[in-house]
Amino acid sequence: MTLALLVVVPAAGGLAAWVLGGVRPSIPRWVSLLANLAMLALAALLWARAGSLADLAAGGWIAEARWAWIRTLGISFALGADGFSLSLVTLSAFLGAMAVLSSWNARPVRPGFFHFALMLAIAGVIGVFLAVDLVLFVFFWELMIVPMFFLIDLWGGERRHPAAVKFFLFTQAGGLMMLLSVLGLAFAHARSTGTLTFDSRALAGTPLGPAAGMLLLLGFLAAFAVKLPVFPLHAWLPDAYAEAPLAGNIVLAGLMSKTAAYGLIRFALPLFPDAARIAAPAATALALAGILYGGLMAFGQTDVKRLAAYSSISHLGFILLGIFAFNATALAGASFLMIAHGVSTAAVFMLAGWLEEKLGTRETTAMGGLWRSAPRMGTFAVVFAMAMLGLPGLGVFVGEFMVVLGTWQARAAAAVLASLGAVVATVYALAFVQRVFHGSPAAGMTCTDLSARQTAILALMAAILVSLGLFPQPVLGALAGAWQGLLAAVGALG
Repeated sequence: MTLALLVVVPAAGGLAAWVLGGVRPSIPRWVSLLANLAMLALAALLWARAGSLADLAAGGWIAEARWAWIRTLGISFALGADGFSLSLVTLSAFLGAMAVLSSWNARPVRPGFFHFALMLAIAGVIGVFLAVDLVLFVFFWELMIVPMFFLIDLWGGERRHPAAVKFFLFTQAGGLMMLLSVLGLAFAHARSTGTLTFDSRALAGTPLGPAAGMLLLLGFLAAFAVKLPVFPLHAWLPDAYAEAPLAGNIVLAGLMSKTAAYGLIRFALPLFPDAARIAAPAATALALAGILYGGLMAFGQTDVKRLAAYSSISHLGFILLGIFAFNATALAGASFLMIAHGVSTAAVFMLAGWLEEKLGTRETTAMGGLWRSAPRMGTFAVVFAMAMLGLPGLGVFVGEFMVVLGTWQARAAAAVLASLGAVVATVYALAFVQRVFHGSPAAGMTCTDLSARQTAILALMAAILVSLGLFPQPVLGALAGAWQGLLAAVGALG
C-alpha cells in the first residue's frame, strides 16, 4: 500500500491544488508542498524497513505491490522498490518540494492548474521508478510528458510554444517505439512459453534471435536516448530547458533525465543482454560525443539557462558512458552520478531562474560585477560551479571519477577522451562565475541578494552535495543491487 501511496499522493495532491486554486490562489503551493513532504515521509518509512546496506547490496525488493489490471492480457499494476528505485523516489520527493519552494513567490496564471501539472509530472516520474510491469512503466513514462508539455507551453518564456511542441514530439515518438518493443518482447515470450505477460522479471531471459534482440533493444534505446538525452537526439533539450518555468526546469533536468538512465539499467540492458554488448561501442562513442559537445556548447552560451542545459548534456554523457562500460566501478559511478547530478543541476537552474527574476534577463553579456550587490548568490554560484566542474569533495566528482576509472579498466581510450570533458567543464564553469559575478557591473544593472528562503534552499542543496562528496558509501551501498544485477544479466564480471 505504501508504494501505491507514493504514486497516488502527488496525483491527488495536484488534483486538490487544482480544485482549491479557485478558492484562494495561495492554497495550491501549500497543498503541493505538503504532498511532497508526505512522499518524503512515505519514503522514510520504506527506508526504515530496508535493512542494512549489505541487505540492499544483495538486491531484492524492499517492498512490492501487485493488483490485477487487465487480467486477460497479463497486465498488472505491479510496483516494486529496491535501494536503487527508492533512492530515486526520495530524490523525486525532495526535488519536488524544492521546486515548489523555489517558486514560492511566483504568481502563475491559473495557479491551481500549474501545481496540478507539476505534481502530475512528479507522479509520473515516481511511477517510472516503481513500475515492474512494462505496460505500467510505459503508462507512467507517457504520463510525465503531457503535464510537462503544459508547464512549458502555458508558463514558459517567449518561445515556449515551439519549445513545448518539440519536447512533446521527440519524447512521444520515442515512447511509442518503446511500446512497440514491449509488445514484441511480450509476444516473443508468449510464443516460447504459452503465457502472455508484461512482468519484466518474467520476460528476462526470453529467447530471441540476434536480429530480433537488437531491434527490440533499439526501440527501448530510442525512448531513453531522447529523454536522457543522447547526442544527436538532444535537439529538444536546450529550447525546453530555456523556456520552461523554474519548477519545470527542476523536474525536467533533475528528475526526468534520470528516468532514462534508470530504464537502461533496470529494463533495457538486462532484457537484451546480447544486443546490449553489441551496441556498447556505439553507445560509448555517442556518450563521448555528448560529453565533449555539451561542454563546448556550454562554454559558448550567453544565456544562463542554455549554459546549464548544455552542461547537463555533458554530465549525462558520463552516465551513459558508465552504464555501457559494463564494469562494476563505472556502473556504481553512473548510478551515483544520477543522484548527485539531480541535486546539482536543480541548484544551477534555481540560480539561473532567480537571476532572471531579479534582473529581467538571462544574458551574461548584460551582467557583471554582481558579487558586490549579491555576495550570497555569488558564493553559492561558486559552490555549484565547482560541482559542475567536478571538484573533489562534492558529489558530482565521486560519480564522474568512478565512471572514468571504471571505463579505463574497460576502454582506456574512451576514459582519456571523457577526461577532456572535465577540462572543458572547468573552463565553462569558471567563465560563468567570471562573466556574471566579477568584473565591472553592467550599466544600470543592479541585483538584490538572495532572500532568507532562497539562501536556506541553496544551503541545503550545497550541504547535500558536500555530504555526497565526503560520505558516498551509504548511497553507493543502497544503489549496489541494481548495477550488480545488470552485470549479472549481461554476463560481465566487473
